[in-house]
Order: sequence, then C-alpha cells, then structure tokens
Amino acid sequence: MGATTGGVRYTLRIEGLLVLAACLVCYGKFGVGWGMFAATFLLPDVSLAGYLGGPKVGAVAYNLAHSYVGAVASLVASVLFPAMIPPAIGLVWCAHIGFDRALGYGLKYSTGFGFTHLGLIGRAKT
Repeated sequence: MGATTGGVRYTLRIEGLLVLAACLVCYGKFGVGWGMFAATFLLPDVSLAGYLGGPKVGAVAYNLAHSYVGAVASLVASVLFPAMIPPAIGLVWCAHIGFDRALGYGLKYSTGFGFTHLGLIGRAKT
C-alpha cells in the first residue's frame, strides 16, 4: 500500500517530533497564551468527521487538515499579513501535525483510516 518502512519511517517520525518541538519554542515567543494552544491543539482532528461519509471522503478531509501545505501557508500568510493572521494559527497547526507524525499517524489512504503513508495503525495493524 505504499507505506514507508524501516529507517525512512523512523526518520519521518523523528522529523515530526522536531517539528513539534520547533513549533512549541516558536509558540512561546509568538503565541497568544498556552491556554489557547491547549484549546486549539486538537482542532485539526475535527476532520475525522469526514469518515462519516466513508473512507474516501474521510481520507480527503483528514489529509487536508493534516498536510503541512495548509499549515505552512498559514505561517507564510501570518508573515505577509500580520495584522490579519496571527502566527499562532500556523504554529499550533504545524505542532499538531508534527505530534501526529511522531506518533505514527500519517496521511490516510482511501482504503481506510488505519492505512497511512507511515504504515498501518490501529486495527489495520493486527
């Protein structure tokens, strides 16, 4: 199913951990308070509701919320338009993705929630 294995898988998980750490450090400098961080950290997981529409819809919704594309675009927008978009949005979003990747939760394939680019998770693993 195209999942990474071995050293590449561990490298991607360590990379996620480093993204999380970098975002936490930057959030401490540019954030709007740790209470807000805690309140919004799991917000990207609302995309899991897409699985109510089946695995294909769920995978698209999850991947849109868990790809660095939107999160990094948010960070760039916060630099270009600082009065409109606080950097905290992109930092929390990137931190969430890094956390998920460090735990082994990768981008989803349309075959089901447990099939990710970082390998099988959950019931799919057994």
